[in-house]
Amino acid sequence: MTVFCVGSINADYFYDVARIPAPGETLAANAMRQGLGGKGANQSVAAARAGARVVHIGAVGEDGAWAVARLTALGVETRHIRTVDAPTAHAIITVAKDGENAIVIFSGANLLQSEAAIQEALQEAVPGDCLILQNETSHQIEAAKLASKAGLEVIYSAAPFDVDAVTAVLPFVDILVVNELEAQQLETALGVVVSDVPVEAVIVTRGASGADYVSNTGVIHADAPKVTAVDTTGAGDTFLGYFVGARDQGFEVTSALGLAVKAAALKVTRPGTADAIPSRADLDRFAASQPRT
Repeated sequence: MTVFCVGSINADYFYDVARIPAPGETLAANAMRQGLGGKGANQSVAAARAGARVVHIGAVGEDGAWAVARLTALGVETRHIRTVDAPTAHAIITVAKDGENAIVIFSGANLLQSEAAIQEALQEAVPGDCLILQNETSHQIEAAKLASKAGLEVIYSAAPFDVDAVTAVLPFVDILVVNELEAQQLETALGVVVSDVPVEAVIVTRGASGADYVSNTGVIHADAPKVTAVDTTGAGDTFLGYFVGARDQGFEVTSALGLAVKAAALKVTRPGTADAIPSRADLDRFAASQPRT
């Protein structure tokens, strides 16, 4: 099967700081580095590193050829990434000593998706394939409609959280993915608890506490291994990509959830985003090093 991702592609600029700046505060960074990011690119890379065939559908500017080349090198199929008349998106990421981060995003080319291009790419899909979406691009609703009509499983990562965007795409979503804060915002906005959201399942990621898969049959929980976080950027994307990649290979929900929380835990021990997402071989070594319970 194939995982399709209509997703953002960013240049990530990281600045290592002693702490996240307070409003009005100026801090000197200790180091700076650049890498590939964007929730869509991260999720595509994670699914590919989990072993799935991944086709990314997106857009970059004339300055984005390096990002497409990097996605290709990381195992993602990129023939459906268009070059448009806008700068490639980028993110300014401050990373504190404790691994926490604060991020400012410029959307650029990510907001110039094309319904025709999405439709062309999804013509390759067959029922049982999967489509991943996030809230960092345009045309989520159109993509979700097309995929749902074609019999694909639609998985929507509702970040950055916007209640109007979530409400609009929800009728075409099979699995909704939110973090703890987004789950609370969703419950407040819709006036229902997570278990009553009208989708097949809701995945709630809980950082160091693992993740929950919530459906009408109950809650499946996976604990996360204890690690020392260096950079939490992209942890949720790593989790989702690995979950989707594992499910694409036939893993049951419980096993896929367990693999995904391990991948996210290993990711936060490394600085960076897409380039820091672990491979299956990395994950196997990590799992073997964990204490037996």
